[in-house]
Amino acid sequence: MRIIADLHIHSKYSRATSPKMNLVELAQWARLKGIDIVSTGDFTHPAHFAAIEELLEPAEEGLFMLKGEDKKQGRLRPVRFILTTEVSNIFKQGERTRKIHNLIFVPSMAVAKSINTTLAAIGNIRSDGRPIFGFSAKDLIKIVLDSSPRAMLVPAHAWTPWFSIFGSRSGFDSIEECFGEYAPHIHAIETGLSSNPAMNWRLSALDNITLISNSDAHSPSKLGREANVFECEPSYNVIMDIIKTKDRERFLFTIEFFPEEGKYHADGHRNCGVLFGPDETIKAGGLCPVCGKSLTVGVLSRVQELADRPMGFVPENSIPSKHIVPLVEILSEAMGFGTASKRVQHEYHRVITEGGDEFQILLDTSEGDLVSLAGELVAGAIMKMRRGELNITPGFDGEFGKINILGKREKVPPHGPAQTNLFA
Repeated sequence: MRIIADLHIHSKYSRATSPKMNLVELAQWARLKGIDIVSTGDFTHPAHFAAIEELLEPAEEGLFMLKGEDKKQGRLRPVRFILTTEVSNIFKQGERTRKIHNLIFVPSMAVAKSINTTLAAIGNIRSDGRPIFGFSAKDLIKIVLDSSPRAMLVPAHAWTPWFSIFGSRSGFDSIEECFGEYAPHIHAIETGLSSNPAMNWRLSALDNITLISNSDAHSPSKLGREANVFECEPSYNVIMDIIKTKDRERFLFTIEFFPEEGKYHADGHRNCGVLFGPDETIKAGGLCPVCGKSLTVGVLSRVQELADRPMGFVPENSIPSKHIVPLVEILSEAMGFGTASKRVQHEYHRVITEGGDEFQILLDTSEGDLVSLAGELVAGAIMKMRRGELNITPGFDGEFGKINILGKREKVPPHGPAQTNLFA
């Protein structure tokens, strides 16, 4: 069976998250989106873990569901939870301060409790859903592996400038440099919103690494911005095995944000209105032409710095990907109102109610059915999205990019390039 999994989200106990990031709301939004398996997020936080224990019960092997829900649920889409958390490690290595975020996947409540007990003895797991520790990423993976041979650690949003394994501001140049003798236990990385598999394919060092994609959602409506699509039975062990072995037969594809829309894709200074591509940054010596300070170097430049292959290279064992624009953004552009407006929200829920779920509408519904469901303008926008026919003002320095499908022009920062379309 086809399974769509979003394996990285946060709870309401993480900083800058919605108070609605609770398990009940997550299950409801997962159904709207078409997600079969969703991360619990933040199992290291005591209050959230208490809610996990109170509200969830075992379902299939290593997966959980809300208590009291019938496993078949009639016409409702069954939603399963997988136990995950994200940990921030800030530490000194090689005379530099490193800031690395890592995802942890565990097969049971008992293993989660074991990790929580160990981490609580070392530092504060109560102050944030994504706890911060002063020990190294190597120390963290040792804790994870000691907890269970079935537990897994995956570097999160691997290219984000400030907090990631390859980040331009505080990361490393290789998995081996970060994890040392534990590098063979790193089987996957999360590409993050500002990069996609095609960008990662430029590094031969990642050929045997599985690329996973997740929403890193801080509010329920952001679920499924990115996700993973498997052909398998719902099972923790099966999914972890697919990821560990980079099983192309059972890992069908990833669902991707257009990476230009990610808020750290290009280089620049938001406050100075400076938006640069890699070549412009090199020409400027990495300095902002307005204020003279160092530019925030984004993912595109960082990939180019580490790449040993040209753009467009496709490894033989690569797993495909499909790029989407969230349905609410498409409706917003077509209707001319903001994504949070009552008109757009009403239309979003109407279309979902009548059309199935968001992934079905964005990926599978025929053009004729889309016209009947949402009208010619929205149907045309979805078909253009599927073909990659859109313009994007790239995101940079913490600001999301601007999507343009239907032809309206967005303002570009005064020192920035024209709109780009990497996938047309």
